[in-house]
Amino acid sequence: MTLLLVTSSPHSHAGKLAVEYAAKQLHLGNPISVFFYGDGAYTANRLMWQTADVPSVAKQWQVLANDHGIALPVCVSTALARGVCDAQNAARHGLTGDNLLSPFYLVGLSELAMMIDDASSVMQF
Repeated sequence: MTLLLVTSSPHSHAGKLAVEYAAKQLHLGNPISVFFYGDGAYTANRLMWQTADVPSVAKQWQVLANDHGIALPVCVSTALARGVCDAQNAARHGLTGDNLLSPFYLVGLSELAMMIDDASSVMQF
């Protein structure tokens, strides 16, 4: 299984390549796992608006998750540092709201360590 480590913003070329690569691998029947870290956490912001003439990377990830059952974990520390928050962490840290896009979910770095251990290769975008 290949782990895709998405560390690039969804507005960057690398962020777009990540979701395109994932879609191609899944179409070919190759198993993948994904982890969003650093600026990749911006992908999980449900308040990010996209013009109609530009495909939404976040929506593309949602489709892949729904159609292929892949999980979309996001590093909680890097997400919170970039203003991406779920309801549980909003309450814990006294924030006034949440903006995490479903089915993305926040996890600790131990999740990444386990995913790396299970992967045969890691690709960073």
